[in-house]
Amino acid sequence: LVYIAAQFFIAGAIGRKNPIRLLRNQIPGYLTAIGTQSSAATIPVNVECAQKNGVSKQIRDFVVPLCATIHLSGSIITITSIVTAVLLMYGMPHGFGLMAGFIAMLGVAMVAAPGAPGGAIMSALPFVSMVGLDPTGTLGQLLITLYLTQDSFGTAANVSGDNAIAVIVDTIYYKF
Repeated sequence: LVYIAAQFFIAGAIGRKNPIRLLRNQIPGYLTAIGTQSSAATIPVNVECAQKNGVSKQIRDFVVPLCATIHLSGSIITITSIVTAVLLMYGMPHGFGLMAGFIAMLGVAMVAAPGAPGGAIMSALPFVSMVGLDPTGTLGQLLITLYLTQDSFGTAANVSGDNAIAVIVDTIYYKF
């Protein structure tokens, strides 16, 4: 929630819009994402949220669907959190140096992740070996289970961020 609020405060500052109003307009998209666990299924509701936020039709119809497939920051936060939790639970090495490369790789891998429930963790599994976890063993199964319990919140962060990006893109497009 802090991450989502930060995105909308930045978007509000750039777009010269009230960030609280932007956040309030995003509630239907957020709740739909929690219920469906799918960025793709939330696109129609999210486009309506972008319209309420004053994003032009051509920008919202392009940015929201595009971001639903390539902007998965909430999923990256969730995956990083659960991988860190598993490393801590099993007393394995952890730290920023170890996680930095993994997070960078997740940023690339999430572009190819499907906007379906559990799609992000399945795209990320091949890369957990970078931090010393076996994706095919018990710990890989644990990661999938932990991720699926939190997937709806990551998806909600993803789609909410999509609308913050749409506000910024709309402002930049029409300003220049």
